[in-house]
Amino acid sequence: VQLVESGGGRVQPGGSLRLSCVASGSGNIFSTYDMAWYRQNPGKKRELVAGITSGGRTNYKDSVKGRFTISRDRAKNTMYLQMNSLKPEDTAVYYCYADGTWLGLSDYWGQGTQVTVSS
Repeated sequence: VQLVESGGGRVQPGGSLRLSCVASGSGNIFSTYDMAWYRQNPGKKRELVAGITSGGRTNYKDSVKGRFTISRDRAKNTMYLQMNSLKPEDTAVYYCYADGTWLGLSDYWGQGTQVTVSS
Protein backbone atom coordinates (compact mmCIF):
# COMPACT_ATOMS: atom_id res chain seq x y z
CA VAL A 1 0.00 0.00 0.00
CA GLN A 2 1.27 3.45 -0.91
CA LEU A 3 -0.24 6.66 0.44
CA VAL A 4 0.37 10.07 -1.12
CA GLU A 5 -0.96 13.23 0.53
CA SER A 6 -1.55 16.60 -1.09
CA GLY A 7 -3.43 19.80 -0.42
CA GLY A 8 -1.38 21.34 2.35
CA GLY A 9 -0.30 24.96 2.34
CA ARG A 10 -0.46 28.26 4.17
CA VAL A 11 -3.80 29.78 5.09
CA GLN A 12 -5.00 32.59 7.31
CA PRO A 13 -6.91 31.87 10.53
CA GLY A 14 -10.53 31.14 9.74
CA GLY A 15 -9.65 29.77 6.32
CA SER A 16 -10.13 26.32 4.82
CA LEU A 17 -8.05 23.60 3.24
CA ARG A 18 -8.86 20.18 1.88
CA LEU A 19 -6.24 17.47 2.19
CA SER A 20 -6.26 14.43 -0.09
CA CYS A 21 -4.68 11.02 0.34
CA VAL A 22 -4.48 8.77 -2.70
CA ALA A 23 -4.09 5.11 -1.78
CA SER A 24 -2.66 2.55 -4.17
CA GLY A 25 -1.96 -1.14 -3.84
CA SER A 26 -3.60 -4.50 -4.24
CA GLY A 27 -7.23 -5.00 -3.47
CA ASN A 28 -9.92 -2.65 -2.27
CA ILE A 29 -7.95 -0.70 0.28
CA PHE A 30 -10.84 1.18 1.88
CA SER A 31 -12.79 -2.05 2.38
CA THR A 32 -9.87 -3.63 4.20
CA TYR A 33 -8.03 -0.89 6.08
CA ASP A 34 -9.15 1.55 8.71
CA MET A 35 -7.88 4.96 7.63
CA ALA A 36 -6.94 8.07 9.54
CA TRP A 37 -5.32 11.49 9.48
CA TYR A 38 -2.64 12.26 12.06
CA ARG A 39 -0.63 15.42 12.63
CA GLN A 40 2.68 16.22 14.23
CA ASN A 41 4.75 19.24 15.21
CA PRO A 42 8.51 19.16 15.85
CA GLY A 43 9.32 17.69 19.25
CA LYS A 44 5.75 16.57 19.83
CA LYS A 45 4.02 13.24 19.62
CA ARG A 46 2.04 12.41 16.49
CA GLU A 47 -1.67 12.75 17.30
CA LEU A 48 -4.84 11.37 15.79
CA VAL A 49 -6.96 14.03 14.11
CA ALA A 50 -9.71 11.98 12.49
CA GLY A 51 -10.36 8.36 11.56
CA ILE A 52 -12.72 6.38 9.36
CA THR A 53 -13.11 2.63 9.69
CA SER A 54 -13.49 0.20 6.81
CA GLY A 55 -17.17 0.13 7.77
CA GLY A 56 -17.47 3.90 7.51
CA ARG A 57 -17.58 4.95 11.18
CA THR A 58 -15.80 8.20 11.88
CA ASN A 59 -14.18 9.69 14.95
CA TYR A 60 -12.49 13.03 15.62
CA LYS A 61 -10.11 14.68 18.03
CA ASP A 62 -12.22 16.86 20.32
CA SER A 63 -10.55 20.10 19.24
CA VAL A 64 -11.46 19.60 15.57
CA LYS A 65 -15.04 18.38 15.98
CA GLY A 66 -17.43 20.56 14.01
CA ARG A 67 -14.58 22.03 11.95
CA PHE A 68 -12.98 19.03 10.20
CA THR A 69 -14.66 16.31 8.15
CA ILE A 70 -13.07 13.04 7.06
CA SER A 71 -14.43 11.26 4.00
CA ARG A 72 -13.40 8.86 1.27
CA ASP A 73 -14.18 8.17 -2.38
CA ARG A 74 -13.85 4.47 -3.11
CA ALA A 75 -13.96 4.98 -6.86
CA LYS A 76 -10.97 7.30 -6.69
CA ASN A 77 -9.19 5.43 -3.87
CA THR A 78 -8.90 8.79 -2.17
CA MET A 79 -9.47 9.93 1.40
CA TYR A 80 -10.07 13.56 2.27
CA LEU A 81 -9.86 15.85 5.25
CA GLN A 82 -11.91 19.01 4.86
CA MET A 83 -10.62 21.56 7.34
CA ASN A 84 -12.67 24.67 8.02
CA SER A 85 -12.31 27.52 10.53
CA LEU A 86 -8.62 26.78 10.79
CA LYS A 87 -6.70 28.00 13.83
CA PRO A 88 -2.98 28.61 14.34
CA GLU A 89 -2.89 25.57 16.64
CA ASP A 90 -3.88 23.41 13.66
CA THR A 91 -0.46 24.09 12.16
CA ALA A 92 1.39 20.78 11.71
CA VAL A 93 2.51 18.18 9.23
CA TYR A 94 -0.52 16.05 8.41
CA TYR A 95 -0.09 12.35 7.67
CA CYS A 96 -2.36 9.80 6.04
CA TYR A 97 -2.44 6.42 7.79
CA ALA A 98 -3.79 2.99 6.81
CA ASP A 99 -4.21 0.44 9.57
CA GLY A 100 -4.51 -3.24 8.71
CA THR A 101 -3.04 -4.53 11.97
CA TRP A 102 -6.45 -5.56 13.28
CA LEU A 103 -6.50 -8.09 10.40
CA GLY A 104 -2.92 -9.20 10.88
CA LEU A 105 -1.77 -6.97 8.04
CA SER A 106 0.72 -4.12 8.09
CA ASP A 107 0.11 -0.44 8.63
CA TYR A 108 1.28 2.33 6.34
CA TRP A 109 2.07 6.05 6.48
CA GLY A 110 2.18 8.72 3.83
CA GLN A 111 5.03 11.20 3.56
CA GLY A 112 3.09 14.07 5.10
CA THR A 113 1.90 17.47 3.95
CA GLN A 114 2.55 20.75 5.77
CA VAL A 115 -0.38 22.87 6.94
CA THR A 116 0.45 26.34 8.25
CA VAL A 117 -2.22 28.60 9.71
CA SER A 118 -0.87 32.10 10.18
CA SER A 119 -1.79 35.69 9.55
